Amino acid sequence: MEIKDLEAKIDELIQLCDELERKNVILQTDKENWVQEKSRLLEKNDLARNKVEAMIMRLKTLEQD
Repeated sequence: MEIKDLEAKIDELIQLCDELERKNVILQTDKENWVQEKSRLLEKNDLARNKVEAMIMRLKTLEQD
């Protein structure tokens, strides 16, 4: 009986490990996607900041004329 109990517990552990590996792959993929999204958003933010700064400079130039 002890061997069958151990076998059952080992099977459970194997299933748990498999599940954890699948979840880990999903989490790693999600992380990569979030890193890429963050990079895109930072680029957009920089572009928007540059456009706003350029507009401010043009407005200042118009004020001086």
